[in-house]
Amino acid sequence: MNKLIQEIIIYLVVALSSLFIMSYAVHMLVGGLVSKETEHLLIAVTCLIGVMAIGFMVWDVTQRRKGINK
Repeated sequence: MNKLIQEIIIYLVVALSSLFIMSYAVHMLVGGLVSKETEHLLIAVTCLIGVMAIGFMVWDVTQRRKGINK
């Protein structure tokens, strides 16, 4: 398998597991303390922030690689 494809698969697994852990942490912190709707909203906000952070990291890696390949 191509090294780039292997790297992309690893990054995807790490990104998805990170999002799962973030949402589960929110569930464990506020589950039962607030209504289900509020809990779902907090999980969605947390996942959105996580997706933005992961997107920034992807952008940063691609920018650094462009600089290396020049």
